[in-house]
Amino acid sequence: MDKNREKLQEIISESSNIVFFGGAGVSTESGIPDFRSVDGLYNQKYDYPPETILSHTFFMRSPEEFFRFYHDKMLCLDAEPNAAHRKLAELEEKGKLKAVVTQNIDGLHQKAGSRRVLELHGSVHRNYCQRCGAFYDAQYMKEAQGVPRCSCGGIIKPDVVLYEESLDQKTMRDSVDYISKAEVLIIGGTSLAVYPAAGLIDYFNGKYVVVINKSSTPRDRFADLLIQGSIGEILGAVQV
Repeated sequence: MDKNREKLQEIISESSNIVFFGGAGVSTESGIPDFRSVDGLYNQKYDYPPETILSHTFFMRSPEEFFRFYHDKMLCLDAEPNAAHRKLAELEEKGKLKAVVTQNIDGLHQKAGSRRVLELHGSVHRNYCQRCGAFYDAQYMKEAQGVPRCSCGGIIKPDVVLYEESLDQKTMRDSVDYISKAEVLIIGGTSLAVYPAAGLIDYFNGKYVVVINKSSTPRDRFADLLIQGSIGEILGAVQV
């Protein structure tokens, strides 16, 4: 492990064009549940499985049940950035990290100070009335009782990508651009099981692929450096 961490330090020290691709595992250390971990939302008991509740069809058909789940499980507004979030922000500030491409919707990268964050699955911090387009923040959604409604009477929908919905094409294009031009791609805290997001790493043409995750991923065998462990502990120890 020490040898791998020394190699990670060497790769980061020598590069000024790093892109980070991350998933739920980056935020679990901030107390936000991972949908697919052993103790994550997918293994808890609800009237419907989370993947059904978090679908466009379910949102349109049963908004009350959708927002009950969303309010209880998705709006983790008290969570704070951990060492991984803070280190990525520091790497960007020093000019080494060009972008964070994240599957997370919690906004913790921005809270830590990262500026160039590409949110593949949207954000709980952006919410829009389906009728008039008015903007509402996450605190409004947190305080709303039942189905949150706009002053015009329309239902307010979180700007998050539900199952059956397409990813934002500009975010996808920008992610491909950053990844394809990167010298180093650090993949962290993701099982690489969610597509089309996971397919973005196929655009990498650079020098080093680094995978940091607690469990194995389908791309481990292609990694130039593989470290299994806590993303916060491993990235947090990097000297910039």
